[in-house]
Amino acid sequence: MFYLTRMLGRPVVDAAGETIGAISDVAIATREVFPRVTSLAFLGPEKTPFMLSWRKYVEAIDDDQIVLNVTRDALRFSYLQPDEILLARDLLNQQIVDTQGMKVVRVNDLKLSESRHQLRLLGAEVGVRGILRGLHPALERTVERIVKLFGGSLAEDIIAWNYMDLLDRDLSHVQLSVTHKRLHELHPADIADVLEQLSPAQRAKVFEHLDNSQAADTISELEDAFQADVIDDLGSQRASDILEIMDPDDAADIIGDLPYDKAEALLRLMGVEESGAVRGLLGYREKTAGGIMTPEVTTVTEEMTVQQVIDHLRGEAAENESIYYIYVTDETDHLEGVISLRDLVVSDPETLVADIVTKEVITAYVEDDQEDVAETMSKYDLLAMPVVDETNKLLGIVTVDDALDVLEEESAEDLELATGQRAKTGITGIWRWVSRNGWLVVWGALFLVAAMIPFPGIAMLVLFATIILRIAEDVASHALSRVIETEDEEERTPLWRRFASDALAGTALGVLVGLVAGAVTWLVEEPSGVLDQGPRIELAILVGLVYALAVLTVSLIGTLVARVAEGVARRGRRVSGTAITVVLMLAGMLVFAGLALVAWYVLASQGLAGM
Repeated sequence: MFYLTRMLGRPVVDAAGETIGAISDVAIATREVFPRVTSLAFLGPEKTPFMLSWRKYVEAIDDDQIVLNVTRDALRFSYLQPDEILLARDLLNQQIVDTQGMKVVRVNDLKLSESRHQLRLLGAEVGVRGILRGLHPALERTVERIVKLFGGSLAEDIIAWNYMDLLDRDLSHVQLSVTHKRLHELHPADIADVLEQLSPAQRAKVFEHLDNSQAADTISELEDAFQADVIDDLGSQRASDILEIMDPDDAADIIGDLPYDKAEALLRLMGVEESGAVRGLLGYREKTAGGIMTPEVTTVTEEMTVQQVIDHLRGEAAENESIYYIYVTDETDHLEGVISLRDLVVSDPETLVADIVTKEVITAYVEDDQEDVAETMSKYDLLAMPVVDETNKLLGIVTVDDALDVLEEESAEDLELATGQRAKTGITGIWRWVSRNGWLVVWGALFLVAAMIPFPGIAMLVLFATIILRIAEDVASHALSRVIETEDEEERTPLWRRFASDALAGTALGVLVGLVAGAVTWLVEEPSGVLDQGPRIELAILVGLVYALAVLTVSLIGTLVARVAEGVARRGRRVSGTAITVVLMLAGMLVFAGLALVAWYVLASQGLAGM
């Protein structure tokens, strides 16, 4: 096996044994499933670039050099063909899409294999091993040995060529083999997952290779935070064309997030019917049934036969978002009943709608809260739910995909509230702001206090006390996450194992914090300062121990608090994330203050600190 990072810089030797340059790159033919190397690029005397045909001139390759089959004077320069790319220039350290894993990754190295005097590309290394190898092969081997000592392995993370799609280079003219799964051939939901990992410029490149229908489906699958940005980055004409194709409710959500001027310009460019439907939806309040419904609804009358309804579905109703339910209305669009697609299939073609209609229909009022609508649909296993006004006039339907989006959104909001990641108003909102964003204020106040302390070492001890508060808050978040993911009683992790795991993590973090705190204390403490005699190293060690033990203790207290909170949750009682945070912060400061006091008395008892 060969790796590109190891090949670069190797000497190129001609048939006479003379070194004529060093490898700078190799080219591959992109049309093949496992692309073969077609050209060798190297720098000759005085950094002169050369490009040679691999098949014609390369005799052999090993770990030390590449040997050519002719002497220098017989070499003839070659050029890249339209379907060829250079590995170091076009792939190494570039972002690519892993079309199998649906994610964006960076190429850290490229793995090649020699077979029948040909060198072929196997895939891209996107893991840590490629990074280490690129820094130095010896570093890769050293880390591999260390990992093996702990019973692990430093595995390769290879993506085969047929699952790679380039982002930073336009290869639209390259016709890859039919086995190469291109990005635009993925499901729109998978494309959306990839797009959310890209920069705006890279997203625009991907959209250049999607037709309007694919683009519309993909934008519909994007998270709300990306949809308006993507439309805003497109040209006005193409953006309006895409919005016309989208379901009206999805288009309305996007246009509602755009600046007024941009939204109005797009609506004017859209067709009259499509823009009218979107404008109608924009008039409803957000987070209501009207705000998430689509006006595209299939309606029939009681006088129609089953065959007429089927013909209607095949014709003008075929483009509607959902036809699982067909709603029966009167001449003024007031809802009278519903029939299902199953009812139509099993009924005689000449049967009247009036004979199979279900009069009792579960409906939503246009101003109902979207979460209530979604929960009702979930309760009754509905694929769609009609939305009516106060006169029972049918306005539209809420489809199951929109209901699922609402439930997911509300669940995420509830989780944010539970874990303290979402700001609220009032006293709780102020607490959230201070705990999450007010650390500069706290740090500034402690800095003023520390400035009045005549002993630099103790001043640093006070100044860095906020570190314990921050760690306590993180431990609280970790404890709350355990409560949310409460295990079944029989699968419950033993407390001793939790203690062991958290003790290990707390020790590692504590040692790190302690080393930093001790080093800072040693740097700022003058020999004639707080110490009456002896070197200042004693104070630095004690400060470091205070921080290390405080972090470890807070971690273990967090383990106990999490176990108690799990028990409370199992009994059906609500667990407050704010309460857990406050408890652990207070515990952290008490532990820290106690340890600091003990350290001070140790110094004083040894005559090392002036009291």
